[in-house]
Amino acid sequence: MTRTLFTRRGLLTGAALLAALPAFPGLAVAQPFPSKPVTLVVPFPAGGTTDVLARSLAEKLGPALGQTVIVENKPGAGATLGADLVAKSKPDGHTLLVGAVHHTIAGAVYKKLPYDFQKDFAPLTTLALVPNVLVVSAASPAKTVAELVALGKTAKPEFSYGSNGNGTAQHLIGTQFENLTGVNLLHIPYKGSGPLTTDLLGGQVTMSFDTLTPVLPHIKAGKLRPLAVTTAKRSSALPDVPTLAEAGLKGFDTGTWFGVLAPVATPKEVTTRLSTEIIRIVQSADFKKRMAEIGAEPIGHSPEQMAQQIKDDTEKFARLVKQANVVIE
Repeated sequence: MTRTLFTRRGLLTGAALLAALPAFPGLAVAQPFPSKPVTLVVPFPAGGTTDVLARSLAEKLGPALGQTVIVENKPGAGATLGADLVAKSKPDGHTLLVGAVHHTIAGAVYKKLPYDFQKDFAPLTTLALVPNVLVVSAASPAKTVAELVALGKTAKPEFSYGSNGNGTAQHLIGTQFENLTGVNLLHIPYKGSGPLTTDLLGGQVTMSFDTLTPVLPHIKAGKLRPLAVTTAKRSSALPDVPTLAEAGLKGFDTGTWFGVLAPVATPKEVTTRLSTEIIRIVQSADFKKRMAEIGAEPIGHSPEQMAQQIKDDTEKFARLVKQANVVIE
């Protein structure tokens, strides 16, 4: 687990403000929010898209709240360990989840989860949408999706693909790819993009369907080769790379969105404050510039819009998981 602090000097903290108030016996004074550091829980290791987005947000959120903001990595079990930690944390706005589309898939994939993503969290806003991209090592002979499929059908041993864990978007995309192409793929789950990308560069896995952010620097350096993006339209960061639909695999339209959520019982005034500040950051010129650098599209939906997206995606992925017969004990 790693923790990173983002602070703003010279600001009077909530605790200091309380200490400065006159003391009146018997008078209960509500503690202002935030009264202590705010923790953004990232359910993946450092270096992946979720982590990059969380740190980009934390740099701006600390000054906006006038309080220290900590990024805490809690990877494992397809991002469900970090989600469970936040679901069971004190609902006061000081512990938040930087979640992703993966959490709308996990409920259908895992037979048992210790939380309900729709019932146990209060959505604050969506940060960004990032395309997933099919990439192979630059050493691979495959230059196109068609060439990769042809190689995969004769490969001994079978091709492998890495994901950020069981039940994540990458896992489901790989399963869809396998079903549509008839290529037998060995799924290798990782705790996050960092270790996955290392093994992809080293040739330990054949391909990945990771989000664009962690692989973009290696694509630009010529170490990884992008064959297609999984969204319905091409990525502005890779305008010459076709979509999987353009490459002949119709029906693919899956990107990965990321957002911030609080425990469901968090007071309304706290979630409103957090949502307002985070949306303002997402809509700022600095944040938009940072998103363009990592191949992400900033969003900034309202809590209601994010809740609807979670509901829609949960229903959509439940159907896809059932079709693909993906179940984890």
